[in-house]
Amino acid sequence: MSTSVRSYSKINLGLAIGPSRPDGFHALTTLYQTLALHDLVRVEARRAAETAITLTSNDERVPTDDRNTAWKMVERALGQMGVAAEVAIHIEKQLPVQGGMGAGSANAAAALIALERELGEALPGAERLRLAAGVGSDVPLFLIGGAVLGLGRGEQVYPVPDLPATWCVVAVPEVGVSTPQAFRDWDALALTPEGESDRLNELSLAYASLYAEPGTSGIIRGSSPDSQQGGSGQAQSGHEGDLAENTLLSLVRAGVENDFEQVVFPAYPSLREIKRQLMGTGSEAAFYAALSGSGSALFGLYRSEADAEAAQQRVQYAGVKALMTKTLPRSEYWTTMFAG
Repeated sequence: MSTSVRSYSKINLGLAIGPSRPDGFHALTTLYQTLALHDLVRVEARRAAETAITLTSNDERVPTDDRNTAWKMVERALGQMGVAAEVAIHIEKQLPVQGGMGAGSANAAAALIALERELGEALPGAERLRLAAGVGSDVPLFLIGGAVLGLGRGEQVYPVPDLPATWCVVAVPEVGVSTPQAFRDWDALALTPEGESDRLNELSLAYASLYAEPGTSGIIRGSSPDSQQGGSGQAQSGHEGDLAENTLLSLVRAGVENDFEQVVFPAYPSLREIKRQLMGTGSEAAFYAALSGSGSALFGLYRSEADAEAAQQRVQYAGVKALMTKTLPRSEYWTTMFAG
């Protein structure tokens, strides 16, 4: 027997880069949002006298040793549990590598969830999040799902009420962007001004307040389970579309953007053009488009399925792969995670 888990992806609705910290990381404020696009992670585990881990993948670019985040997560989780086991992990890649969609981090979280089911043993919630943060900055968000505020280096995660499931187009260019290099480029240009930590604090407060006050955007009234249904391809209602649009526009007014665009777009001008294509014009225009993480994936959010289809066609006509999906609210994230 084995356990298969859908390893969902994410986008960053906004990402603000702060000063470099003593540990070498940068302070961040970001808004994560999970998407229905996913890899599949299959884990087979049985208790044994000694721990032995094997990892395979359909993608030769995926490390199959202890460099892999899923391997690290399983190895450390077994240590925390005090359990020895023989574990076989298989990662069926469908998401881009180095795409800014958190694929490797999501694989790690999915491997942990599958391992716990296989062994019939789970770590306490706070311990799981600490373990995840040690594996990678983006890993903890995948133990929450939905809309998540990320602070620190992104690993301090706080769930916020969800957007309704919203049409999304993800553009996947062939170029890969190195996150460490993007940070080095940011530092080389000295783009973090004095008082930037204050800006991060203010931005995180602004983001949180938008979700905390129903009168600001209506987000809480729209975050009930009933309003989060229909994420499997049904056209969302006008009310839900208006709610998502109003919330995103409120976030834009609060200063939501991705700071990485300031260094990634000059280095990869084609990505700026893809964002323009995703944004579109007129009645079909996205109500928000941005780079995800450090890229190279970009995304647009749309009022209707027809608008998303038009954006997908624009991007594909330019020779770039584009995937249609929806944002994945937290309730659906957990109810659809297990694939068998």
